[in-house]
Amino acid sequence: MSLTRRDTLLGLLSGAATAGSLPAFAQQAEWRQSYDAGARTSVQRSSTPMLSPESLQGTEQAIAAYRDLAARGGWPQVQLGERMGVGARGPGVVALRQRLIVTGDLDAAAGTSNVYDSYVETGVRRFQSRVGLSTTGAINRATVAALNVPIERRIRQLETNVVRLRSWSGNLGNRYVVANIPAAMVETVENGHVATRHAAGVGKIDRQSPLLSTKIPEVNFNPTWTVPASIIRKDLIPKMRKEPNYLTENKIRIIGPNGEIAPQNVNWNSDEATRYTFRQDPGGEFNSLGFVRINIPSPHGVYMHDTPAKGIFGDDYRFVSSGCIRVQNVRDYIAWLLKDTPGWDRAKIDQVIQSGERINARLAQPVPCYWVYVTAWATPDGGVQFRDDIYNKDGLGPAPVAALQGDQDI
Repeated sequence: MSLTRRDTLLGLLSGAATAGSLPAFAQQAEWRQSYDAGARTSVQRSSTPMLSPESLQGTEQAIAAYRDLAARGGWPQVQLGERMGVGARGPGVVALRQRLIVTGDLDAAAGTSNVYDSYVETGVRRFQSRVGLSTTGAINRATVAALNVPIERRIRQLETNVVRLRSWSGNLGNRYVVANIPAAMVETVENGHVATRHAAGVGKIDRQSPLLSTKIPEVNFNPTWTVPASIIRKDLIPKMRKEPNYLTENKIRIIGPNGEIAPQNVNWNSDEATRYTFRQDPGGEFNSLGFVRINIPSPHGVYMHDTPAKGIFGDDYRFVSSGCIRVQNVRDYIAWLLKDTPGWDRAKIDQVIQSGERINARLAQPVPCYWVYVTAWATPDGGVQFRDDIYNKDGLGPAPVAALQGDQDI
């Protein structure tokens, strides 16, 4: 008998899955372990596209499963007043085990020990992977906040997002790119499977990345960066008032009607600077676009690009841009984009980047690109996924985990 993780979740939630029903968990443990033991001892990444019939079906079934779980009492709240990891002991660990068992992140056979062992660590990793947190396996404030999101909110998230998934249930193309903004993640999809997946940096709450449907026609290597007017007003002018050498140090030139203007000749205490063009020299080590810009036709003036600040991709909170999307491992991404374009294999890409030359590569066939907003979905091989409603588009109020973005350690 072949059973998917979705089947496991449904079977788990169809039982008496409450904090006080550990005997019911134990009765299910033996048959679950016979085919799903691997799922309880590792963190797996789904190869199923988020925008796919399988994801839509999985989300519809997750709604039914979560409604059933809510009718049976939902899940227990965990009260953890200290940082926890392997070796910790106490009643909080027992409550944590029960919480992880309810949502299938820990097998019921793991028992009720008050010791934070490797089984609990793996269960925490699996849970963290499903809510978009770093899979440390240790408890911190953000993990506790996500564990304690009420089941009613999770159900409403699923109900809201299944409508969004249905709207994308048509033919998106054989090859396409999806940027899911609340997940700060980019997927490339080919022949119904995820080809590559990339962490992303997306728009801040007050400078949101837009939703759009377009095609990628071109990749720019070693680009210059023309600073948008909004960034000149909001960022560059205040920066120059505090750090007069900022433009020079970052190789940003001021261009006026008659040519280049020296920074010291601009009155930074007025709006004079807004009348000029600001352009940053090419250079992947310092240019805000890194080594590559991926052009997309859009009325919003946004695009995708590399970044010299690659450390952001290791952060849970990646809502850091002014609307454009920064892509992790951008060479892998553009290699996939250009794979059907003659003369642009990976060796050529690396050679052009290293040369520092400004070269544009037109795709032989433009690739569809969708920027979407999905905060909850489910796939057969990845479980039920939730992300913070960072732009408050679900209408459920502030996201509890996002509020802890700068304070994740207890």
